[in-house]
Amino acid sequence: MKMRSIVPLVVTAALCLALGQLLGGEAKAPAAPGAKSETEWQKILTPQQFNVLVHHGTERPFTSELLHETREGTFVCAAAPDHTLFRSADKFESGTGWPSFTQAIAPEAVILRSDTSYGMTRVEVLCARTGLHLGHVFDDGPPPTGKRYCMNGVALKFVPKDGAAVAKPAPVAPKTEEKK
Repeated sequence: MKMRSIVPLVVTAALCLALGQLLGGEAKAPAAPGAKSETEWQKILTPQQFNVLVHHGTERPFTSELLHETREGTFVCAAAPDHTLFRSADKFESGTGWPSFTQAIAPEAVILRSDTSYGMTRVEVLCARTGLHLGHVFDDGPPPTGKRYCMNGVALKFVPKDGAAVAKPAPVAPKTEEKK
């Protein structure tokens, strides 16, 4: 490949990186009222929740119990069960393998910020109460909003309208070292 054809690619990549940083790709979320230290979150959350919520991980697709939840109710933050994020009326089957919603219950329930990780630009969704990672929102959803809030199921808990008890994940046994 000739040097003249590489230069525009390098310039474009540099501009994309600079734009991502300018839009806040490296910025931290604003301090949330329910924010805690990593040590505090580690004591409260399961290992999978900790990875997704605190370290911005992603659960494997098609593994969430909430993916096929169809009862009437609301979805709350797993780390702040008194903070409602989504309504079941706004949930839809996106085919992506993660619980998806057309909108948050209210704009102030979530924080949206630019995410330039993994070489792409996306909009990250954070819980406004805790500042923790929930998932991403995309512009390929159904009417009326055209949005797809693609959420990690472990970041949410379902609260049925009828008040029935919600099954909690089984506690994880602490790791023990094997004697040699």
